[in-house]
Amino acid sequence: MRAPKLFHHLGAAALCALLANSVQGSARGTDLVVIVSARSSVTALRPDQVAAIFLGQSARFPDGIEAVPLDQRLGSPLRDEFYARVANKTPALLKAHWSKLVFTGRGQPPAEVADSAAVRRKVADNPDAIGYIDRSALDASVRAVLVVQ
Repeated sequence: MRAPKLFHHLGAAALCALLANSVQGSARGTDLVVIVSARSSVTALRPDQVAAIFLGQSARFPDGIEAVPLDQRLGSPLRDEFYARVANKTPALLKAHWSKLVFTGRGQPPAEVADSAAVRRKVADNPDAIGYIDRSALDASVRAVLVVQ
């Protein structure tokens, strides 16, 4: 009688541990990577450099080459997560940021692309482009220059 109770408690403990890991994984979010074309000379970027490019504060990579940022579509969870982690901006703050720049004529937001696969294709085709995708969408046509933490 004692052995089945032990297995019952062990099973419940294992289930609790599994659920806890699942919750921690979803709280951490998606593995995001910032990418450039495999043909680009850029090999690594810091989060502040990426934020400057995507917020219109810099139009160039650190080596002086033009940077063409590509955004995920508006409302995409990946987009919201990217800006929260890299630029510390909520969707509302990001909208206010771009409204001010557009109104004053000091910038335009990055072009939007449908999803990670589309971003990867466009970045692979243009050595000046930079984008962010889910890590699972990486392939040899692009290079990860920042893993977003």
